[in-house]
Amino acid sequence: MQAIGKYRWTICGLVFFATTVNYLDRAVISLLKSTLTKEMHWDDGDYANVEIAFKIAYAIGLLLAGRVIDKLGTKIGYALSTALWSIAAVAHAAANSVFGFGVARAALGVTEAGNFPAAIKTVAEWFPKKERALATGIFNSGANIGAIVAPASVPFIVEKLGWQWAFIITGALGFVWLMLWFIYYEVPKKQKKLSQAEYEYIHSDKDETPALDQVKPSVSWARLLTYKQTWAFAVGKLLTDPIWWFYLFWLPDFLESQYGLKGTQVSLPVALVYSMSTIGSVFGGWIPMKLINSGWQTYKARKTSMLIYAFFVIPILFAQLAGGVNMWLAVIIIGIAASAHQAWSANIFTTVSDMFPKHTTGSVTGIGGMFGAVGGILLSAAVQKNMFVHYRSIGKIEVAYYIMFAVCGGAYLLAWVLMHFLVPKEKRVEV
Repeated sequence: MQAIGKYRWTICGLVFFATTVNYLDRAVISLLKSTLTKEMHWDDGDYANVEIAFKIAYAIGLLLAGRVIDKLGTKIGYALSTALWSIAAVAHAAANSVFGFGVARAALGVTEAGNFPAAIKTVAEWFPKKERALATGIFNSGANIGAIVAPASVPFIVEKLGWQWAFIITGALGFVWLMLWFIYYEVPKKQKKLSQAEYEYIHSDKDETPALDQVKPSVSWARLLTYKQTWAFAVGKLLTDPIWWFYLFWLPDFLESQYGLKGTQVSLPVALVYSMSTIGSVFGGWIPMKLINSGWQTYKARKTSMLIYAFFVIPILFAQLAGGVNMWLAVIIIGIAASAHQAWSANIFTTVSDMFPKHTTGSVTGIGGMFGAVGGILLSAAVQKNMFVHYRSIGKIEVAYYIMFAVCGGAYLLAWVLMHFLVPKEKRVEV
């Protein structure tokens, strides 16, 4: 490592920081649900509508962001996205109605969409294939850190300064990242701090040589959608992304509805779930790297790892039964499922750079991300919105959570089977 150099891990650290801020900004509202319900006279349907506004905008943003990132490049594209979503996050403080929050959430959604296309493209540019899942797992764990920092800080800020300042303070962190990004980031071929040995190591994959890094004509969405590899990634995201959205937006409500936890009381159990997720994210990227270093083919190592993670989600079916004995058993089981999701996520993102050339990774990631957001919209609009309102109105909210945990438990195995059917063997796309 020392002989090769390690500047690429500095870049990974920057992407980790951006992802942490990204998820911190989007998680704030879930911790203000009770506060806003009282102040704005919301019900579960109003909250779901605000959540849906974010997801619709996020879906549209992902489709556009991938193209923008591929066109502008990672340095400018990532910076533009972060600056805009930070402004949108701060703007929440000015909202005073369901409609106002819907507009603010939509603005946040369309701008936050740039994070993952830019992050995946950055990893593809800065890491060889065998390290990409690990690098993705590390930066993707920023989602968990953001979700940990939120319950640890937001209730305190609300108590001391008011809910508006929760949005202002967390949103301002994006501008701190922007300064670091322009100080430390440049693409490998222009980065003077990068040694020749590390540059050659980054480009050590035989099917990805420096000569292929040259700017190429953009590839249309219609063209990308003709490949089964695009659909495999999109279907995997469609079925599994909504599960993470569910954890992110409804976990505090689950703890309040089932166990009566409010305000700062939810901080510790929520932090535990996302701390476990952080371990899963990093470990989930380490396993395929270990298998590849042991001689496994990249695609086989990736697919085997994802199957293992899919099985680890299944115990969430019994979360409420275990929670009837002790709340912490439910929290741990949900933590295992969330951890498995992040391990899965670290690998499904990496399949894009496994199967597609670098100049298309932003666009393909955007397409898949859009499908994931659409899945979240459908789940919220068709299931969560009406179901949660109905069962809460009749005093049986636990039934809604039983149904949702059943959906969580089966989503990953179904996604794995469909992805395997679409792309049973490794086949790299030559666009």
